[in-house]
Amino acid sequence: MRVFKFGGASVKDPNSVKNVGKIIKQYGDEPLVVVLSAMAKTTNALEKLTAFFMEGRKEEMYALFDQIKAFHFNIARELFEYPSHPVFDILEQSFYHLYYYIREEAGTNYNYEYDRIVSTGERVSTQIVNQHLKDCGISNQLFPAQKLVITDAHFRDARVDWILTSRAINENLSPYLKPGKNNGKPSVVLTQGFIGGTRQGFTTTLGREGSDYTAAIIAYSLMAEELVIWKDVPGLLNADPKFFEKTLLLPNISYQEAIELAYYGATVIHPKTLKPLLNKNIPLKVKSFSNPAAPGTLINDNFKNDDLVPSYIYKFNQVLISIFPKDFSFIAEENLSRIFSDFASHGVKINLMQNSAISFSVCFDHDRVKTPALIRDLEKNFNVKYNHDLRLITVRHYQKAEVDYLLKGKKVMLEQKNRTTLQLVVKERPTT
Repeated sequence: MRVFKFGGASVKDPNSVKNVGKIIKQYGDEPLVVVLSAMAKTTNALEKLTAFFMEGRKEEMYALFDQIKAFHFNIARELFEYPSHPVFDILEQSFYHLYYYIREEAGTNYNYEYDRIVSTGERVSTQIVNQHLKDCGISNQLFPAQKLVITDAHFRDARVDWILTSRAINENLSPYLKPGKNNGKPSVVLTQGFIGGTRQGFTTTLGREGSDYTAAIIAYSLMAEELVIWKDVPGLLNADPKFFEKTLLLPNISYQEAIELAYYGATVIHPKTLKPLLNKNIPLKVKSFSNPAAPGTLINDNFKNDDLVPSYIYKFNQVLISIFPKDFSFIAEENLSRIFSDFASHGVKINLMQNSAISFSVCFDHDRVKTPALIRDLEKNFNVKYNHDLRLITVRHYQKAEVDYLLKGKKVMLEQKNRTTLQLVVKERPTT
């Protein structure tokens, strides 16, 4: 049994959806669990919709809602020939629920509202693909992820209850995944990535780009033969081709190396994805959906190739905060304890940290809600200085890398290195 995960680029338009069907069809009667992301840039659009909802910007919110709805209906119209196809009623109902939800006044919990609204993207994506696969003769069962991935109520970054989740996945999916046609029942199960649910029935999400994590959770729970993540790249590359002209495919790396790359911000794999697979030694393949026959990247327990080439990772929209005691004390354990407590209470993850006798510097992703709130809390007990719009550059195996050209036109705000990894927080120098 395999688990496939298709990202937003894999289902961005009608031809891409058809391609997903062709890939699944190649595996015949083999039992598959297929995890889908929202289509194209839908998550970004729904995040913006959530912001309008929370800010009471009704006119802009309704206009954006209409755009999101029209985008999905246009894809459906190209995929399904008949206006009476059941998919249109299904989509209409999903958007009806979203429309009547955002007509109400927003609550005060931004993260709760975020999960209710943004999870719509994955739901409508799976509804379209579910109906398309049926029309292609691929029998499949659409199962809601809220009933599979059981989490706590930490909205926007929910923590998985592994015991309840494994039980729910096995009880609900195993009957459909027996070899062959299973007495007429489908051997393909379709579900949403990114989404979870509490025991009380509230919708949660697993963090941005969390669909990879969903696929790993399912693979772990079902002891899958392998997990395949289908991407718009040939596999795991040593750099993002959007920013580097020359990139190299990493044909085989270890779980540990992939975990490091993901932790530092490699966008092909979600950071939480690797650990469940490592724990049960389930191989992960990263393959190209536009060239399914290509080998892609294999991630397993083989570490021999990990340091053959350097890898370059960019993280944008970074904030660098320097924290100083207000009195004449030094940065000591009690200060660090309070600082880490503030970061944890606001759900802000640290990308890099460095301390001296009198200051503690931290680099992290900017968030329009979390960052101002965190700074306000830190300023209650400390003096705080910060820079924003920075870039974090991470170079794995930097001994074999050319670093100077990465810094052209940039000012280094902070530098840190260990035996294998160099990290630089940089700011673009103003042009004259």
